[in-house]
Amino acid sequence: MQNKTSRTAEQVALFRALETARHHDRIFDDPYAARFLHGGFRLVASLARVPAIGRRLERYIDERWPAGPRASAVARTRLIDDRVSAAVAAGARQVVLLGAGYDSRAYRLPAAASARVFEVDHPATQATKHRLVRANVHPARRAHVRFVAVDLITEDLAAALRRDGFADLEPTVVVWEGVTNYLTEEAVDAVLRQLAAITATGSRLIFTYVDRAALDSPGDFPGLADWQGAVRAGGEPWTFGFDPADLSRYLADRGMRLSLDMSARDAAIRYLTPLGRHEPAAPFYRIAEAEIQ
Repeated sequence: MQNKTSRTAEQVALFRALETARHHDRIFDDPYAARFLHGGFRLVASLARVPAIGRRLERYIDERWPAGPRASAVARTRLIDDRVSAAVAAGARQVVLLGAGYDSRAYRLPAAASARVFEVDHPATQATKHRLVRANVHPARRAHVRFVAVDLITEDLAAALRRDGFADLEPTVVVWEGVTNYLTEEAVDAVLRQLAAITATGSRLIFTYVDRAALDSPGDFPGLADWQGAVRAGGEPWTFGFDPADLSRYLADRGMRLSLDMSARDAAIRYLTPLGRHEPAAPFYRIAEAEIQ
């Protein structure tokens, strides 16, 4: 990542703030998302509290980027929330938010409060996040959280975690949301191998990825060019993707067993459709879970 606060991290926080503003038919409540925003994004989140304006803003975003980044982010957030809560209920005592951005799970999920949480991110993004947390989160709600500054492209993840109190071979759930598609193949491989080495058997890794076909043949996915153009213009182009058909073997070679692999579109069908919400979400953006063997 470049040495500046991540634009995409802010955008995802905005999408969570818009979802929270829905109130009666929202699929999660993130009271911190709007507080982590500033400038125009904070104004948009404030205006969205008026229901008619909130729905109009959502429609504008969905029409401008028809491949569905907003609903994809919302659906993946709820799915990952559920999987983290399940992992802690099953015995995970550490939660690692890898490439945490403006993720607020450490402060809003009841399950996270019972574990040691490590927020890992690029120093530039984390410096801004740390300041926002101190200003907006009560000290009692952040006492269990440690911030780990590391550049995954150039630095050693395991060493950085240990430096800040991570316990090797303890039951852990790792969330790697919205990150792999911005890294190199070598960086992704290194992180996966390190996680398999330092976490206990049965620990879980929940991560998102882009279908490799979306990088190789973007014209096959309606609206994808607009989404890719937006992140490229923000200085964060997509650089890496997995082939879903090969993911199970790839993870097995690195000491992990694939237990979930779902598209953002299918996650939206699971969580949004029962509420009568039919919003565009991406078939090429995926959420996976693997268990350490």
